[in-house]
Amino acid sequence: MDEIKTKLVKVKDVEIGAGKKLVLIAGPCVIENEKLNMYVAEELKKITEKLGMGFIYKSSYAKDNRSSVKNYYGPGLEKGLKILEKIKTTFGVPVLSDVHYPDEVDMAKDVLDVIQIPAFLSMQTKLALKVAETKKVVNVKKAQFLAPEDIRHVVGKLEYGGAKDILLTERGTVFGYHNLVVDMRSFRTMRKTGYPVVFDVTHTVRRYGIPSSNPEGGSVEDVPGLARAGVAAGVDAIFIETHPEPHKALSDAYSMLPLSEIEDLLKVLLEIDSIVKGL
Repeated sequence: MDEIKTKLVKVKDVEIGAGKKLVLIAGPCVIENEKLNMYVAEELKKITEKLGMGFIYKSSYAKDNRSSVKNYYGPGLEKGLKILEKIKTTFGVPVLSDVHYPDEVDMAKDVLDVIQIPAFLSMQTKLALKVAETKKVVNVKKAQFLAPEDIRHVVGKLEYGGAKDILLTERGTVFGYHNLVVDMRSFRTMRKTGYPVVFDVTHTVRRYGIPSSNPEGGSVEDVPGLARAGVAAGVDAIFIETHPEPHKALSDAYSMLPLSEIEDLLKVLLEIDSIVKGL
């Protein structure tokens, strides 16, 4: 059992960290339409309730870092938040999405239970301070170029701005071109900040620079092995982007895990988690 203790972060009735049971953060990469996203939320809620697992629904209302202006961006702030609010009220689950600019935050905070700062923007001071000002739970993704120990600088900004409930997400580091590598030691290093750590396992298998619609754009077959390793390393939550038909998805088509495979993987991860945490 990892001797490094983190604080307990509560998102509605979902408890993350402090040795609590593994939590799932999951959903399609981007909001495609209300029907699909509602369906995924309902299925994930059924699965996690069956497994007795905390669940936070995630989907982006906008993808502002696509490699081409022709790629699907998402429904945008207003329409996307309406869909997330409907998911939240219909299924009674907390919702998470990412913000890209400070002027999005005031509208987003009225719907989102967790505000996410994307990896590419994790060192943006004005964005961090604006998100911290909301006093909402913040999930910050460690940038691909940032050493695990340097996440403390991001934490410092958020704490300075008034944030008290922070989640830190690992999604791999670039050591060369295209490929992301996950150093399993990073989870323990990041937990030294005192905050819970999340493993975004599906983004770690994206091959950047290659369109996500290209079969070479991801290696989803590596997700189960990496997920098992991350949970064995003691993460507090697992972040999995999923879709009923990933190859038809409008973003991250070859790195999202098929929805049909989620339950079996979670069963294994929960077994590992119970051993690691002595639950």
